[in-house]
Amino acid sequence: MKRHIVCFHLLNDFSGSPKVLHNVLEGLLNDGCEIDLITSRGGVLDSLAGDRLMRRSYRYAFSSSPAVTMLRYTVIQVLTFFMALRYMFRRDVIFYINTILPVGPALAGRLMGKRVVYHYHENAFVKSRFYITLARIMERIAHHIICVSSYQASFLERKHGVSVVPNALSSKFTDRLHPAPMEAFDRKTVLMLSSLKAYKGTREFLQLARLLPEFKFVLVINDTPEAIAQWMEKEHITLTENVTLHPRTSDVTSLYNSASLVLNLSDPSLFIETFGLTALEAMSCGLPVIVPPVGGIAEMVTDGVNGYHIDCKDTDRLVETISLILTDRELYQSLSREALAVSRRFNRDAMIKNISSGLFN
Repeated sequence: MKRHIVCFHLLNDFSGSPKVLHNVLEGLLNDGCEIDLITSRGGVLDSLAGDRLMRRSYRYAFSSSPAVTMLRYTVIQVLTFFMALRYMFRRDVIFYINTILPVGPALAGRLMGKRVVYHYHENAFVKSRFYITLARIMERIAHHIICVSSYQASFLERKHGVSVVPNALSSKFTDRLHPAPMEAFDRKTVLMLSSLKAYKGTREFLQLARLLPEFKFVLVINDTPEAIAQWMEKEHITLTENVTLHPRTSDVTSLYNSASLVLNLSDPSLFIETFGLTALEAMSCGLPVIVPPVGGIAEMVTDGVNGYHIDCKDTDRLVETISLILTDRELYQSLSREALAVSRRFNRDAMIKNISSGLFN
């Protein structure tokens, strides 16, 4: 039986959910599925290729104005609703909705009697009323919901037709990582992949750099150089000499290979990570991680074993722990060894198999 997937994803950039989607779709293509991908241009999904892949795209970007962002979002939902209608007479297709945002095509799919499967990456219930509304719509119209962590799934009212499938990394990514604990320890380099969103902890990271001048700090912000420059000017941000700043990049493996320690400083009072792809990427390179104490990301880290749970507001403990990790060679080697061991539990083949089960069963 031919397996034909129509996949909708709103914003194709270089953040976590399109990275995961790229990995999933690549696996499904290798398994013989036909895939129509409908998303925006300009991100990691642009590199996806295959004989059974058909791509339809549109222009989309967030705005600094919430009103403009909502207008653009509404326009795209109407557009993709009508794009979905072209599959009205195709009985063999399954609608695969990546994140809760593509509600337009999800509604169209359900109205046409298609199987609608959501890959749910957010935790809408700690966000705004808008996201909560989208999550409630998802719970009512989806035939199946794929969550990325048990923490995330626990917030859903619905318990049937829900599975938990942790994210994993592709071999194309992990093959370019070079775990080397001894060399990594000697680098004394702290890395964080972030964005300009307030909850991501960018300010806290720069504050840590000021408090720990003996270490190097590398910050990657998922935005353009122009947007970063505007933000720095508006917020009166100045960088200390031990900070290196990079704009968004399509390949972060070289950054992991040059780091010693990776931080996730998301503020749990504003946003709770449902998985934490950067933590998995870091551990796959044998790098210890410091992550928030709650959320799906905390499920990946055993405190004091492969990393630490520390709230981004606990500056004193962050400073103390970073200093300890980067000055105690024996501790570092133990953390690195355990981080690598934990990362190997997140198996890509198992992820593809379980997602395929959610799509087709």
